[in-house]
Formats: sequence, C-alpha cells, structure tokens
Amino acid sequence: MPPVREDEEPWTEAELREVRQEIERDIARGLADIATAEEDLQGLIWDAGDGSGDDQADAGAKTYEREQEISLANISRDKLAQNRHALERLDNGSYGICEACGLPIGKFRLQAAPRATLCRSCKEKAERA
Repeated sequence: MPPVREDEEPWTEAELREVRQEIERDIARGLADIATAEEDLQGLIWDAGDGSGDDQADAGAKTYEREQEISLANISRDKLAQNRHALERLDNGSYGICEACGLPIGKFRLQAAPRATLCRSCKEKAERA
C-alpha cells in the first residue's frame, strides 16, 4: 500500500483500483489524442506542400496551425509518459512517495492528481525555482 501522511486514512484496495483505472483510462485517451493529433498534423503537412498559391497570411496561418498541432501532440505525449510512470510506481511500490524528499505525497493530493510525483511542499519549491 502507498504510504499516507499521519492525518490520513490508509489506502483501501478499492481506492487503489480506482486510481489505477483512472490512470489506465487516461493512457487510452492519451494514445487516441496522439493518434488524432498526428493524423491532423500529417494533413497539415500535405496542405503546406500544396500551398503554392497561398499569400503570406495563409502561409502564416498554416504554419501557426501546424505548430499548435505539434504542441498538442507533445503535451499528450508528456501526459502519457507521466501516466505510464504512475503505473510503474504503482507496480513497484513507490507510488505515493515523493521523488524529491522521500516523504508521503499525501492521499488527498494523489486522489486529485494521480500522476503526482512530488509532495505539495516539494512541488511548490520546484515551481518557485
């Protein structure tokens, strides 16, 4: 069972199963999002090659749209990697342990953000740095 803070109740099997299922659903959604973004991007790349009659504004709009699709695909890939890492941590027994300080992340934080790898204190420090 993942560790909890002193002011929290221990994890139940049902709660852990729910967290795992949520992460697995996020992985499935992420894979679908990446596939869609890559399809859209491929279409935009084909359109860019066919833009011989475009004016500068059209070319700029197409470039912006491609960059947006690339950005969305990268965000989906990052989230997918975080979800896979969370599953690995569930499997190897390190889920719920802060990767920075080694203290419990906190059950409430993990229920709100199942991919969290840092306790609230370490996350705040990282954001300020």
